[in-house]
Amino acid sequence: MRKLSSNKILIVGASGLVGFEAVRHFEAAPDWDVVAVSRRKPEGLTSAVHVSVDLIDTGKCADVFSAMADITHVMYAAVYELPGNVVAGWKAKEQMQTNLAMIQNLFDPLEKVATGLKHVTLLQGTKAYGIHIEPMPVPARERWPRHNHDNFYWLQQDYLSEKQRGKAWNWTILRPQLVFGEAIKGNLNVLPAMGVFAAVEREAGRELCYPGGPPLIFEATDTELLANAMEWVATTPECGGEIFNIANGDVMALSNLWPTLAECFGMEVGPPKQLLLSEELPKRQEEWAAIVEKYNLAAPSSIAEFVGDSAELTDFSMATELTSPPPVVVVSTIKARQFGFHDCIDTEDMLRKWMKRYQDARLFPK
Repeated sequence: MRKLSSNKILIVGASGLVGFEAVRHFEAAPDWDVVAVSRRKPEGLTSAVHVSVDLIDTGKCADVFSAMADITHVMYAAVYELPGNVVAGWKAKEQMQTNLAMIQNLFDPLEKVATGLKHVTLLQGTKAYGIHIEPMPVPARERWPRHNHDNFYWLQQDYLSEKQRGKAWNWTILRPQLVFGEAIKGNLNVLPAMGVFAAVEREAGRELCYPGGPPLIFEATDTELLANAMEWVATTPECGGEIFNIANGDVMALSNLWPTLAECFGMEVGPPKQLLLSEELPKRQEEWAAIVEKYNLAAPSSIAEFVGDSAELTDFSMATELTSPPPVVVVSTIKARQFGFHDCIDTEDMLRKWMKRYQDARLFPK
């Protein structure tokens, strides 16, 4: 019989880009038991117990989370994005209120029974600095006053802060930039969109042309690095009540990563050719399905199922619809270093790593 560990973490949003890697990380870490929560069960779980629940369902959440009295840590990575309208949804009241209701439905019943609760990790992002509203000064720092705009980040943070008042447990907020990792059928993962585009172009015998607009200079965050940061804040008392930007440690533009992507697919780089992947990829459905069959891939033959709404995020990250240079989007990670977190990774190496993992998993042809 497996010995129970001293820490039991509830990872919420376990089938998503961030949550999936968090589950893998804590499954492999000593002294952790893992409960993974998502509507869809992620593939490849080893020791984690999976619980399927829709966080919109208040009654079901009350039944499920009121029975989790032994939870000591929570890593909340669930997020609701407006279907088919990810970028515009960032300003939508519906999206904000839904995300608030989701964390309330989980935490209201859980906090009443989890008397040994120690720590809650919450995720935000660069939208906290209002980059989707207006250009921001660089680098963005956690100590700045809250940017004056409506955002579900503030709703969740204020809710959690109010819940924590006078309690023994604490919270930490992590703010990654564009996240790279392994997850299928998500809305916030640019890798499937980039890889499908490269695969169909390669199969057609074409060069890999960069489809974006002017270079958008910003940062990437590797999910494995982010998972390391999750364990760090969960086990470092000094991180309680703090906010940390988390990024790879260098700056990048997807246009400058394009030769690395071409290298991963054994392709030559062609001249830039501006087009929206959110419009182009659906046109390539038959080509992609033929690739899946020809190479016996494990990836879905449906681009919509594999990529989700991530093509729209990829277009946004490549500034495809812009004609003039976009503002620089760089955050400072000095605070995390000062508190003791020093992990970093070269973003080009990160892209090579994930593309190889996707190819080894037969999600893309080698």
